[in-house]
Amino acid sequence: MGKKDKDGDKKSKKKDSQLILRLDKAERDAFIARCKDLDTSAAREIRRFIREFMAEADAKG
Repeated sequence: MGKKDKDGDKKSKKKDSQLILRLDKAERDAFIARCKDLDTSAAREIRRFIREFMAEADAKG
Protein backbone atom coordinates (compact mmCIF):
# COMPACT_ATOMS: atom_id res chain seq x y z
CA MET A 1 0.00 0.00 0.00
CA GLY A 2 1.90 3.03 -1.19
CA LYS A 3 1.27 6.32 -2.84
CA LYS A 4 -0.15 6.10 -6.30
CA ASP A 5 0.93 8.47 -9.02
CA LYS A 6 -1.27 10.81 -11.02
CA ASP A 7 -2.60 7.84 -13.00
CA GLY A 8 -3.76 6.10 -9.79
CA ASP A 9 -6.72 6.95 -7.63
CA LYS A 10 -4.70 8.69 -4.91
CA LYS A 11 -3.11 12.07 -5.48
CA SER A 12 0.52 12.51 -4.51
CA LYS A 13 0.97 14.74 -1.47
CA LYS A 14 4.30 16.10 -2.72
CA LYS A 15 4.98 19.54 -1.36
CA ASP A 16 5.80 21.92 -4.17
CA SER A 17 5.87 25.36 -2.59
CA GLN A 18 7.88 27.23 0.01
CA LEU A 19 7.09 29.94 2.52
CA ILE A 20 10.05 32.05 3.54
CA LEU A 21 9.85 34.11 6.69
CA ARG A 22 12.23 36.11 8.80
CA LEU A 23 12.37 35.95 12.55
CA ASP A 24 14.79 36.56 15.37
CA LYS A 25 17.55 33.94 15.54
CA ALA A 26 16.98 33.27 19.24
CA GLU A 27 13.25 32.76 18.64
CA ARG A 28 13.96 30.43 15.71
CA ASP A 29 16.51 28.43 17.69
CA ALA A 30 14.12 28.08 20.65
CA PHE A 31 11.35 26.90 18.31
CA ILE A 32 13.62 24.34 16.64
CA ALA A 33 14.78 23.08 20.06
CA ARG A 34 11.20 22.78 21.32
CA CYS A 35 10.19 20.84 18.23
CA LYS A 36 13.13 18.51 18.73
CA ASP A 37 12.12 18.01 22.39
CA LEU A 38 8.65 17.05 21.18
CA ASP A 39 10.06 14.70 18.50
CA THR A 40 8.60 16.71 15.64
CA SER A 41 9.95 19.08 13.04
CA ALA A 42 9.55 22.81 12.67
CA ALA A 43 8.16 22.34 9.15
CA ARG A 44 5.56 19.86 10.38
CA GLU A 45 4.42 22.22 13.13
CA ILE A 46 4.22 25.22 10.78
CA ARG A 47 2.13 23.16 8.33
CA ARG A 48 -0.12 22.04 11.20
CA PHE A 49 -0.56 25.64 12.33
CA ILE A 50 -1.49 26.76 8.81
CA ARG A 51 -4.04 23.94 8.39
CA GLU A 52 -5.65 24.65 11.78
CA PHE A 53 -5.65 28.40 11.15
CA MET A 54 -7.34 27.94 7.78
CA ALA A 55 -9.91 25.50 9.18
CA GLU A 56 -10.75 27.97 11.95
CA ALA A 57 -11.06 30.80 9.44
CA ASP A 58 -13.36 28.67 7.27
CA ALA A 59 -15.51 27.80 10.28
CA LYS A 60 -15.95 31.48 11.09
CA GLY A 61 -17.06 32.17 7.54
